[in-house]
Amino acid sequence: MGLTSDDAVVIEKGKRAGEPYVVTVNCPDKTGLGCDICHTILEFGLYITRGDVSTDGIWCYVVLWVIPHSISSVVRWMNLKERLQSICPPCIPSFYINQPSPRASSSPVYLLKFCSRDRKGLLHDMTQVLDELGLAIQRVKVTTTPDDCVLDLFFIKDNLELLHTKERQHETCERLSTVLGESCIGCELQLAGPQYDKLQGISSLSPSVEAELFRFTLSDMDPRSQALSADVKELNRAAIKTDNSLSPAHTLLQISCVDHKGFLYDIMRTLKDYNFRIAFGRFSPVNKGYRELDLFIQHKDGKKIVDPEKQDALCSRLKLELLHPLRVLITNRGPDTELLVANPVELSGRGRPRVFYDVTFALKGLGICIFLAEIGRHSAADREWEVYRFLLDENCNFQLSSMVVRNQIVDKVRRTMMGW
Repeated sequence: MGLTSDDAVVIEKGKRAGEPYVVTVNCPDKTGLGCDICHTILEFGLYITRGDVSTDGIWCYVVLWVIPHSISSVVRWMNLKERLQSICPPCIPSFYINQPSPRASSSPVYLLKFCSRDRKGLLHDMTQVLDELGLAIQRVKVTTTPDDCVLDLFFIKDNLELLHTKERQHETCERLSTVLGESCIGCELQLAGPQYDKLQGISSLSPSVEAELFRFTLSDMDPRSQALSADVKELNRAAIKTDNSLSPAHTLLQISCVDHKGFLYDIMRTLKDYNFRIAFGRFSPVNKGYRELDLFIQHKDGKKIVDPEKQDALCSRLKLELLHPLRVLITNRGPDTELLVANPVELSGRGRPRVFYDVTFALKGLGICIFLAEIGRHSAADREWEVYRFLLDENCNFQLSSMVVRNQIVDKVRRTMMGW
C-alpha cells in the first residue's frame, strides 16, 4: 500500500526548550535523496546536530535532529514539511520500483525591482526579509547611483508557490517597506522576462583571478589559507578513508573533519554527483569542533567500490569539498575593490543555499557597504560554479587596499559562511 504523502515527513518539536526538532523522512528511495533533504534543511537555515540514514535500495528511512543556526531565525516548520514532501518519490510501489521518480516542476522566476536610498546594511536587511518570507534568491543585480540611491533587481522563486497572487506580492513589498522605513522609494514585482537569461553568466574574470579562485587543489601556502586566523587553520584538517573488509556488499566510508555549516550537504552532493548510493549512515554529534561519521555506500548498480583509483578520487574530492566548499577572494577590479565568492554547482544545476545571505551579513557586521553586487554562473576546472561578485564601497572605516584589512574581510566572510 505504501504511506500517504502526509505520512512521508514528520517533524516533532523537542520535549524541552532548546532541544532539537526531530525530522523523520520515510519514503521510497532514489539516488541523491539525502542530498535533496540536506539542501532543503540548509536552505531553511537549520543545522543538523546528528542523524541516521538507512535504506534497502527501495525504501529509505531518515531521522535528523535539527536546530536553527541563529536564535533569532524564523523557521516555517509547516513549509519545511511541505518542501520535504515535495522531494519524496511517490509512495506507489508498482510505480517507484520500475521507474525513476519524476522531477518536480520548476517554479516560475519573478523579478523584484526595489529602489531606495543607500545606507549601511541595506542589502542584507532586504535579503533577510526575503529569507523570512520564504523567497529564494536565484540571481541579483545591485547598482548604486551617483546620488546614493540603490536599484536592486532580485530574481526570486517562492517556496510557497504563491507569488502569482496579489496578496503575496503585496505582503512582500509591504514587509520590505516596513523594514527599510523612510529609505524605501519604490517596490515592484513581476514575472521575469528575457533579462533573467541575460544574467545567467557573469562579466569576464581575468585569467589570474580565475586560476586563483577555481584552483582544484588548495594548500596551506595559498593566500586564502594564509588569510585565515590561527584557530581556523588548526581546525582546517580532514581524514577520509574507505574500507571494504567490514561488509560483503558495501564500502565503508569513514570521515573525520572539522564541522561547518552545510557539512552533511557537502558530503551528500559529492556522493550524488558521483552516483553513489548510501545504504546506511550515522552522523555523530560534534566533539571538540569535529564531526565523525560512517557511511556504507555502493555504486548505483549496487556494487562495492573496489577500484583503488576510484576510492582515491572519491576521498580526494570529498576532502577538497569539505575543507573548501566555498572559495573567497579579494582582488582589484580597476580602481575598485572586489570580493568574490564561489561555490560548485551540483550536476543537477542547483547552487548552494544562503550564500548571498551570509556574505551580506558578514559585510554588514564589518560596516562595509556594497556598491554593486551580482550573481552568475561560470564554467572552470571542468565544472560549473556559482559566483557572487561584490564591489565594496571605499567610503568606509577601512583602508580596503591594506592586505591586513583584506585578510580580515576574507576571514570574516569565510567564518560566517562556514558557521564558525
